[in-house]
Amino acid sequence: MRVKFAFFAVLTAVFCACNNVTNSSLEDFGVEKFCPEFATGFRITSSESGSSSLITITNPWQGADYEQQIFVAKNQEKAPKGFRGQVINAPINSAVCMSSGYVAMFDALGHIDKVRGVSGLNFISNQHLHNPQSQVADVGYDANIDFERMVALRPDVVMMYGVAGENSLITSKLRELGIPYMYIGDYVEQSPLGKAEWIYVVAELTGTQERADSLFGAVKHRYQTLAATVAQKATSHPKVMLNTPYRDVWFLPSADNYMVRLITDAGGEAYASVAEGNSSQPIDAEKAYLLASQADVWLNVGGCTSLAELKAQNPRFAKMPIVQKRKVYNNNLKRTQSGGSDFWESGIVRPDLILGDLIKILHPEIAEAEELVYYEQLK
Repeated sequence: MRVKFAFFAVLTAVFCACNNVTNSSLEDFGVEKFCPEFATGFRITSSESGSSSLITITNPWQGADYEQQIFVAKNQEKAPKGFRGQVINAPINSAVCMSSGYVAMFDALGHIDKVRGVSGLNFISNQHLHNPQSQVADVGYDANIDFERMVALRPDVVMMYGVAGENSLITSKLRELGIPYMYIGDYVEQSPLGKAEWIYVVAELTGTQERADSLFGAVKHRYQTLAATVAQKATSHPKVMLNTPYRDVWFLPSADNYMVRLITDAGGEAYASVAEGNSSQPIDAEKAYLLASQADVWLNVGGCTSLAELKAQNPRFAKMPIVQKRKVYNNNLKRTQSGGSDFWESGIVRPDLILGDLIKILHPEIAEAEELVYYEQLK
């Protein structure tokens, strides 16, 4: 009797599992599951009958003419008929993060343990990954990817970024090895909150949408509250110079750039290029030095940790009023020994903390923060 019952139970389980395997079409996935409020580079849709979802990435790098679709399979559901994109079984158990910002997203959602591989471990601030017990592997970067190590990790997904286009050398090899991958385009977002909103992509893979709602909701509320306070109380708009020359060429971000948006929301006026979009553009060297000499504050000065290091780059820096007045701040207060900055890691999901830093720098009279989190004043 028990044998018959057990056999019936197995048949029932198989029947239910088969029923969970859908045979839908791509057109069925037109139900909006998550529509970003600030981000412009992705959307998440689902069907009315299944639990799986479709992530569409539309802007993974500057000037992208590219669209990637990822089928997030749940409850043994199959991809739609004719689907040619990547298929990721969720919730995932392991991931390789090719950017430190993705590590921060997993950490914020309470799933740092799912990060099994990274690119450039020495440049990552998250201490969990440096714990020998975590056994996180460094898979290399650019053309030096260790695919043997990648195979050994057997990740459910490799989270990539593009610079000027698809890295076909890597993606073709991943397809050959049967390792799913997806591009994350947070770095091209012009809105600080839009950049942070990409956490919902990771939440879709890990099944932590409610956690993402709670986290992003709090960040959004604090960011907008701080920006509104500045707009109401700030009586001046300090002029801000950004960056330092790279190989004798000084690049300034566009007016739509992420960093410029932060400075504007903090009550400052950033010197920016006239370019459209999010990319930085070179400006005439003499014009750059003129702007720097007129600025009230200088931010993001590369790897410098002191004014002496900054002056050593160019003797002209020592004569600038902002240097003489010590109004130079760098975003590497939290940095690794190899030079990695937590500003570009955890700061991705906490733009409210960055905004708090900038308000304290530009408008200390109305700042709420007692101490800087990502920035330090160079001395």
